[in-house]
Amino acid sequence: MATTSKVLGYLPQDTPPFGRMLLLGFQHVLTMFPATVLCALLMNFDVSTVLTITGLGTVVALLGSKFSINTYIPLYYGSSFAYIAAVSSIIATLEPGLGFGVPAKPETISVVTAGFIVTGILNILFGLLIRVTGGKKGLDKVLPAEITGSVAIIIGIGLAYTALTMASGTCCGVEANMPPTLKWWLAAAVTFLAAVIFSVYLQGKGFIGMLPVLLAAIVGYIIAIPLGLVNFANFGQEALIRAPALVLPRFNDPLTLTAIVGIGIMAIATIPESTAHLYQISLYVDHLAEEQGREKYGLSQYIGLNLMLDGLNDLVNGLFGSTAGTNYGENNSLMVITRNYSGPSLIAAGVIAIILGFIGPLAEAVNSIPTAVVGGLAIYLYGVIGMQ
Repeated sequence: MATTSKVLGYLPQDTPPFGRMLLLGFQHVLTMFPATVLCALLMNFDVSTVLTITGLGTVVALLGSKFSINTYIPLYYGSSFAYIAAVSSIIATLEPGLGFGVPAKPETISVVTAGFIVTGILNILFGLLIRVTGGKKGLDKVLPAEITGSVAIIIGIGLAYTALTMASGTCCGVEANMPPTLKWWLAAAVTFLAAVIFSVYLQGKGFIGMLPVLLAAIVGYIIAIPLGLVNFANFGQEALIRAPALVLPRFNDPLTLTAIVGIGIMAIATIPESTAHLYQISLYVDHLAEEQGREKYGLSQYIGLNLMLDGLNDLVNGLFGSTAGTNYGENNSLMVITRNYSGPSLIAAGVIAIILGFIGPLAEAVNSIPTAVVGGLAIYLYGVIGMQ
């Protein structure tokens, strides 16, 4: 049910009207798109497959929380940068000299995803342990707020470098096709300023005030066209309907054990990140509930379940040939900015991401968004992560 309070915003159980839900969901997709696609390219995974399966993993995790505690834990799950080094080393061993963004062979991906299965199992086991040993109180002794908060700051500051390289045109291999110039910075700056202006001056103006990132992306795209940053030649290359390249994990390769140990152990690195995100979103959800005079959710008490859902998401990704992930701080930032914590709108985002992997023209439209525009949005969102 959508909120009827005069304080605009959606809590996890609220379902916005269908049209609004689609817009809010698409805004989530735009927000997760830079990091998820960049991770896929850096790890030589098929982008369409990653978009589709991370969307599926998000839907599964959200439904898992709804089934377990009768409410949604509003988090979006995308690819994690924590696994890049381990994955790249294994892929380089199996396919030496593979270039940036070139998808690895299915048999190579199948070895890597065996490691992702282990990350999922470790997250689930750790989550079960926390639930058995005292939940939040137990974890606070091991990972107090001083640690989880610091991790969130480091994530935001670390990602800021990625955002700046995207804005300048010096990441993602784009310089090979289009040398970076001041045009890149101009498009990024206009997009960034548009996001800030929309977030500040549209706040309290009704539903449109909940779409600052989507509106800023449109403004940036329009500005980028006369600057020559939108490549229309890529339109019409994809089939109307296509099938993502699904790959099952393989456990009988000589490098499988290396993948299991080298990749699986990295699950530990995502635990404080995931915990920080849950603490963060729980605080803001309860604040909105208090403003609306409604019952608080207290989502921070579900730390163990949250890690189990992280593990469930990794299992989905590992089973079908996508990258292991984590819940995204940038989508948390979007929810805080827009005051939209609706679980159904996040499910809509997951469904849209799934569809992107199957519908060629839709994927082409999203892929045509210039890297500079995405960088401008990323500067804003990643900066908010560090501030929170």
